[in-house]
Amino acid sequence: MVALLSLATLVCLPARGKILWSDPGSRVIHATPDGSDILGGKVKRDDKASDVLYFKFKVDPLSDAKDEPYAALFQLVESNQFRLGVGNALEAWGYSAAYTAETGPSNRFAEDAGEFNLRSAHPEAAAMGVRMPYELPDHNHPRTIVFRVQYVPGGDDLVTTWLEPNLSHGATAENQPEIITTKFKANASFDEIRLRHWGGGNGWIFSDMAMATSFEDFVVVRFWQTWWFFGLVALFVLSAVGGTVRVVEKRKYQIQLKRAEQQHALAQERARIAQDLHDDLGSSLTRISLLSNLLQADKDKPDQVAIHAGKLSESADQTVRALEEIVWAVRPGSDSLQSLVEYLAHFANELFENNPTRCRLDLPQDLPSKPLPPDVRHNIFLIVKEALTNVLRHAGAKEVHVRAKVSANSLEFLVQDDGRGFKPPPSPVEGRQHGLGNMRRRAETIGGTLEWQSTPGKGTTVRLAVNLANGTAPRNA
Repeated sequence: MVALLSLATLVCLPARGKILWSDPGSRVIHATPDGSDILGGKVKRDDKASDVLYFKFKVDPLSDAKDEPYAALFQLVESNQFRLGVGNALEAWGYSAAYTAETGPSNRFAEDAGEFNLRSAHPEAAAMGVRMPYELPDHNHPRTIVFRVQYVPGGDDLVTTWLEPNLSHGATAENQPEIITTKFKANASFDEIRLRHWGGGNGWIFSDMAMATSFEDFVVVRFWQTWWFFGLVALFVLSAVGGTVRVVEKRKYQIQLKRAEQQHALAQERARIAQDLHDDLGSSLTRISLLSNLLQADKDKPDQVAIHAGKLSESADQTVRALEEIVWAVRPGSDSLQSLVEYLAHFANELFENNPTRCRLDLPQDLPSKPLPPDVRHNIFLIVKEALTNVLRHAGAKEVHVRAKVSANSLEFLVQDDGRGFKPPPSPVEGRQHGLGNMRRRAETIGGTLEWQSTPGKGTTVRLAVNLANGTAPRNA
C-alpha cells in the first residue's frame, strides 16, 4: 500500500510544464529604489508579443502604508526602462499598479497618471463613512497578487489583476470575484523582473513568485482532492469488505473473534497509512520540490550557482534577523526596560560584527522594573536601529558610541559617530534624510522627542528622549 501511494503521488502530481519561471523563496526588499534583476533572462516579451502571461507573487509588508508612505513594486523592466509595476505605488498608498497607461478612478490624486488602485475584498473606510475600493498594505495581513497580461502587438497591453484570489481546487481566471478584479492598460514588455522598495517603512517580503501561461498553473490541488486518492479509498474499502466476507464464510464459528481482530487490524492500518502519508508522502513532495528548484537553477553555470548561493545565504540571514525581531517585538515577556536594553545591545553587536566601524556600548546594568507597552518598546528599538543602520551605511565612521540613560521618569538614548556627517535638511526628503523624518514621527507617536546634530566631516549625534509615567510611555492621542 505504501509503494502504491508513493507511485500514485509521483504519477498524479499536477503537470508544471507551463510554469515558465518561479522563485519560491522569500526575499526581504528594503531601500532598493532601482532593484536588481531576478529573472536572469529566462523569459522576455517585447512590443511584438501577442500571447498571454500570468504572474503571481506573495507579499508580507513589514510596515503599514497608512503610517509610513512608501512604494514597493514587482517591476517589469525592458532595456533598463521601467514598465508595468504591481504592488504599492507611492502616491496611491494602497495595493496598486504603477507605470500604467491609465489613471485609476480612486487614486489619491486624479492628475497623477500612471497609477491604478487595485480593487480589494477588504476596502478601506474613508472620510464621511465612504468606503474606498482599495486596500492599504498592512504588515499583519500578507497578500497574494496574480495578474494577467494579454499582449497587444504595437499597442498598450491589457492587464487584469486579482488581489488575494481564490487558488483552491477548481479555481479559474473566469470564476474570480469581481470585487477583487481590476482591469487597465499598460506597457508590460520586459526582459527583467526587479523587486523595488523606496520611501519609508521597513520594506516588503516577496515570496512564492512565478510566471505561467495559464491561471490554472497557480491552482493548488491537495492530494485528497485528486481522483487517485478517492480510488485508493474505494479500493481499501472494497478490500476490507471482501476480506471480511471471506473470513465470515471460511470461519463462521470464529466470527466474533475474527470481527474483533479485523477491527483491531483496521485501526492499525489507518494509523499506519496516516504515518506513511505524513512521512513518505511528505518527504517525497519535499524532495520533488527541491529537485524541481535545482533543475530551474543555472546548473551549467558554476559561477552563477556560487553567486546565487551567496545571495541566498545573505537573504536567509536577513530573514532570520527580521524574524528574530518580530518574535522579540510580540513576546509578552519582553515588555520591560531590561529586555529593551539587552536586545539593543545584542542587535548593535551583531550589526557591527566583522565591520571596521567599532561599536562602543555604554548601557546601564541595573535598570528599574518598568514595563513598556509593546508598541512603545518596538518604536524605540526601530528608531535606534535606524540610527545605527545609517551609521553603517552612510557615515564611514571609525567608531559609533551608543549610550542609554534611565531615571525615574525618563529614558534617553544617544547614538554618536565620528563619521563624515551631513547637512541636516529643513524637512524630510528622499533617501536617508527621509528616514530622519520617519524616526521623528515614531518618537512623536510614543510621546518622545528626537534631535540630531551633524556637521560635515565631524560626525552625527542622534538623541531620543522619552518620558516615562507610571511605568509606561505616554502616547499622543
